Amino acid sequence: MADSICRTLRDGALEGELAPTLTIKDSLASPFAFHVFSHILLQLSSHVIAQKSQSQGIVIVALSRSPSSYAALLNMNGVDVASSNKWIHILDCYTDPLGWKDKTRKSVNATDCSPQISIATSSFKTVKDVDKLFSVITELGRGLVGENKARFCVAIDSLSELLRHASLQSVAGLLSDLRSHDQISNIFGLLHSDLHEERAVAVLEYMSSMVASVDPYHSADGQKGCLGDSFSQQNLTKGKFNVRSKRRNGRVRVTCEEFKVESGGISFASVSSVDGTAVAGLLPKVQFNLQLSEKERVDRSNVVLPFEHQGNGKPIQIYDGRRSLEESNSEANPISSGKKEDSAMGEIIYFRDSDDEMPDSDEDPDDDLDI
Repeated sequence: MADSICRTLRDGALEGELAPTLTIKDSLASPFAFHVFSHILLQLSSHVIAQKSQSQGIVIVALSRSPSSYAALLNMNGVDVASSNKWIHILDCYTDPLGWKDKTRKSVNATDCSPQISIATSSFKTVKDVDKLFSVITELGRGLVGENKARFCVAIDSLSELLRHASLQSVAGLLSDLRSHDQISNIFGLLHSDLHEERAVAVLEYMSSMVASVDPYHSADGQKGCLGDSFSQQNLTKGKFNVRSKRRNGRVRVTCEEFKVESGGISFASVSSVDGTAVAGLLPKVQFNLQLSEKERVDRSNVVLPFEHQGNGKPIQIYDGRRSLEESNSEANPISSGKKEDSAMGEIIYFRDSDDEMPDSDEDPDDDLDI
């Protein structure tokens, strides 16, 4: 499903529709949302470089990581950082999000000793002003792709950090404005769900067309593995990747994959067939059973339907509309004349010319049913 998410983000938005938006959730029990974020960022970067994506540039809103860490990430995965200025721009909201360091440097006449990186970077020191943040993001995107109909994607590495400085209403408004912008192809960001109230998480999920949840393994009784459990060791590197996506026709699709974090990054695989706990966890919690037991299956098969021929010990005979039941029982003795030998009364016998001829209008098409 991770590949399907990357394809959806790569294809971008249709004309007149909102841009696809992905929210990647994690928690303290399975803090691997940034690994998924990095995986999607690298996949989209390769598509942009190969010109196989709707977006022609990427704007990274860095709130929880430094711009140098992204330069190292791209360089480590074989991306030419020297030529990245043409298609990627980092908005640095990490170094001095509130402008405090800038005021301190001015008061003591200190110089800026921040490391120089080869990726195009712009500092943003008023994270509380969400409206200004939206204007800066769109300006940087237009600087990459131009003023024409070309599109760019927006990557926000931490919606949780943004919620620390701005209200939920303003953050939701920012996502809404980004989704409806005619030059934005897609948006994706990560969220630490256990740091916020359920209302805040629900609002951000509602604003997203796709929600990916990085969850830990569960024990056999459905409880999360604790530090003393055998599951705690595999929870450090493995888990479940659950995705809920909203389709254009209004339907919601839920899928599940396994993920494993290694030194080279994160990898995904289909859920093992012997492990049904993840699939069972995706079923809706209702007050009735959605599956039949073996006894219920047997009882259902023994139910007598009112329209079935039960036979009652006799062979079942179905009227085919071409001859009477008495004639079908005596097919070996065909009628050769229009009058019975042992009867003084006359009888009209009608032989159909072919099987293609329609039955008479007075014949009951449901004559073969025991109703």
